[in-house]
Amino acid sequence: MTAGAGVLEATQGTATEPAAEGEVLLKGCEAIAEAAIRSGIDAYFAYPITPQTDIPEYLAERLPGLGKTYTQANSEISAINMVYGAAGAGRRCMTSSSSPGISLKQEGISYIAGAELPCFIVNVMRGGPGLGTVYGSQEDYWQSVKGGGHGGYRMPVMAPATVQECADLTMLCIRLADLYRTPTLLCLDGTLGQMWENLRFGKFDESGLPPKDWATTGRKGGRKPNLISSIIIEPPDLEAHNRELHAKYARISQREQRWEEYQADDADVVIVAFGLAGRIARTGVDLMRAAGRKVGLMRPISLFPFPVDGFRPLVNRPRKWLVVEMNAGQMVEDVKTTLFDLGRLDPVKFYGRQGGVIPTPEEIADVVEREFPKGGAR
Repeated sequence: MTAGAGVLEATQGTATEPAAEGEVLLKGCEAIAEAAIRSGIDAYFAYPITPQTDIPEYLAERLPGLGKTYTQANSEISAINMVYGAAGAGRRCMTSSSSPGISLKQEGISYIAGAELPCFIVNVMRGGPGLGTVYGSQEDYWQSVKGGGHGGYRMPVMAPATVQECADLTMLCIRLADLYRTPTLLCLDGTLGQMWENLRFGKFDESGLPPKDWATTGRKGGRKPNLISSIIIEPPDLEAHNRELHAKYARISQREQRWEEYQADDADVVIVAFGLAGRIARTGVDLMRAAGRKVGLMRPISLFPFPVDGFRPLVNRPRKWLVVEMNAGQMVEDVKTTLFDLGRLDPVKFYGRQGGVIPTPEEIADVVEREFPKGGAR
């Protein structure tokens, strides 16, 4: 899967009209909302917080006219528990928030994961900790990929780098939620959520999705009652349930890895970066290639599962690695673990900006020159 590209002409979609067929111009947040509609979302449960409020604003105007449910909750906690109920009834549903709001949703997400209910969650990240700033950041990586709530659950997490990917990965997350009966998360920074770009909407893939015969839809036709709960009191029973959950996470890890590799095959230095940082690093690679440096990019698109398979072809010889993130260093741990597990002890350096500060391609090029000087031994 590779990053999408812009084009010359576009028809701008609005909240009151569906985005036109063909090429359109939308913000990242609006692209997510429209893609969710095209994926058959039945219900959306909202609570406003910057910089993701364009998603509920868009869906508030579009969903009622389509006969779908839009509910303004009185808190983030209410919103995620509404998702729990709607998902349990078999409805395709979603919520969205930004970093502090996602923190408030963590208990509900853990309950949903424990109950094995499909739903779609969007985190348009902002700088923290605390209330922090409204500017985009990548400081929620740990919370997103390690299962931020209690109980050791996991969920598929996708990180777009373009507005096109905001739409494409929304559709993918909604499909994966239904396919694996799990919450899924789209994780992007606030800058990408507010960025305008051209894109084309694909079609949602319904093929192979299992029936929701587990849902609490009423005992029609004399079927046995369906019980949905995340409480399992007896330790051996809960252990068995957890083993089943983690067997599912293992299947997801095998099947759903996604990444973009850019000019990394012959690179002496490989930059690893996700989301907006990965997009910026790609431009940095072009700058360094033009200066005669063999530098490439590995951009994880799936943060969980981490794309170990994308690294396998790159461990055939010694290389130097630079992890670039818009935080103090979070994904870098998974990069180091992956390389170690693949038998490499190559040097791994880190460069990060924090609090909503965005690195530039030139900065990244300067860091490569400083940490890995041409012809040097570092």
